Amino acid sequence: MSDILIKDIETLLVDLPTIRAHKLSMTTMACQTMVIIRLRLSDGTEGIGEASTIGGLAYGPESPEGIKQTIDGYLAPLLIAQPSHNLNALRARLDHQARGNSFAKSGLETALLDAEGKRRGLSVAELLGGARCHHLPVLWTLASGDTQKDIDEAFQRFEEHRHCDFKLKIGANSVDQDVRHVGAIKAALGDRASVRVDVNQAWDEATAARGIDALEAAGIDLVEQPVPAREYAGLTRLAQRFVVPMLADEAVHDARDGFTLAAGGFGDAFALKIAKAGGPRSVLELAHVARAAGVSLYGGTMLEGSIGTAAALHAWATLGELTWGTEMFGPLLLKDDIVVEPLNYHDFGVDLPSGPGLGVRLDEDKLNHYRRRD
Repeated sequence: MSDILIKDIETLLVDLPTIRAHKLSMTTMACQTMVIIRLRLSDGTEGIGEASTIGGLAYGPESPEGIKQTIDGYLAPLLIAQPSHNLNALRARLDHQARGNSFAKSGLETALLDAEGKRRGLSVAELLGGARCHHLPVLWTLASGDTQKDIDEAFQRFEEHRHCDFKLKIGANSVDQDVRHVGAIKAALGDRASVRVDVNQAWDEATAARGIDALEAAGIDLVEQPVPAREYAGLTRLAQRFVVPMLADEAVHDARDGFTLAAGGFGDAFALKIAKAGGPRSVLELAHVARAAGVSLYGGTMLEGSIGTAAALHAWATLGELTWGTEMFGPLLLKDDIVVEPLNYHDFGVDLPSGPGLGVRLDEDKLNHYRRRD
């Protein structure tokens, strides 16, 4: 097994348009740019991975273009000619030589797991210890920016049995305007659906306290990252002040962040994202810290396409039931796909892909059509 070496690593920028404008507090997306990774082994096996972020540099410190350059210039040379099967050694090698860059590392870890799974005839979930579920719930994010459009979209998704839980992106407008928007959608949906909000760090603590008080009164079930990521104390105070739970997202990337928050008294919920943590193996370390501390879990997305979404689903499947479900709807937000068989969304959720590795294969024609030319 140790004779199988990593032969080469190729990265491609792929631009896929969205089905509608996706409005967040920091940007509005009309296209998702994915970094697709093709990792080839000396025995001919190819593993694929994806690294995606939101809105270029609007969301965080890694952009698609930067991720590609980081992998090509720094990370890939550290992996070439190394034995492919020892993921622990490869992760340690990357972490020792390159600080941060969790999105790039996540894409590489995904490709390594896909390749190893294909070689051994095992799914990524089996490599991670085994799946405890094979169909995972998926909510839908309402982010058109128009209240009536969001209501109509929610009812359509509900009637199609596609989604029964909804998240609203807020924070770009005034608190009063956001509360009216959310309240109208919750009133229209009533008890037939769970409604949550994501503020994406847009409020300070005082503004958050006023907004959350009104959102709680409107019947909202969960408030995601109302304050800036590093405002740990403020997020903890809000969690202790209100009945409606707070969901830490940008505040919690990896197991160290999770431990810091929990040790400081935060006990509500963590949003798991493979990109934030550095990969499927890495995000499970955070999940185990959370469960040891009694913090509930939510399977989050960076609006990845089918490859990145499949990688996350394999990780979430090993955890069994997640208290707040998942938001792995990324492929549904895109007008097209670059895999041969799209993920199977039905009955308010998505099936875990079957087969060796990730269980998805690249559509070479689609990849060639949407890839960015140098």
